[in-house]
Amino acid sequence: MDVTNSNADAINTYNELAQELAATNDDVTLGKMFGMPCINVNRKAFAGLFQDDMVFKLTGDAHAQALQLEGARLFDPSNMGRPMKEWVQVPFAHAASWTGMAAHALAYVGKR
Repeated sequence: MDVTNSNADAINTYNELAQELAATNDDVTLGKMFGMPCINVNRKAFAGLFQDDMVFKLTGDAHAQALQLEGARLFDPSNMGRPMKEWVQVPFAHAASWTGMAAHALAYVGKR
């Protein structure tokens, strides 16, 4: 994904969150997944920036709560009706909740 398709506010919010997570967690690194910027724990992606939205690998209540947000949906990077069941795409309108979702995703993927 070319991040030039993302708005500056989404990019800045993502970058701040990604840098904070990488600075405070030894196992967290930044990388790419499907050409989009992503955040990894132990080399496994748990969050990323897709257009103006963030995507998170979630389970249980965190997954259900994320899907309750207006505009949130299962992440379908191919846009061909094949969503990734554990991944939720959360619009920039809910950027205030991105930090909490990233924490849930980090905990979930980090223990796998």
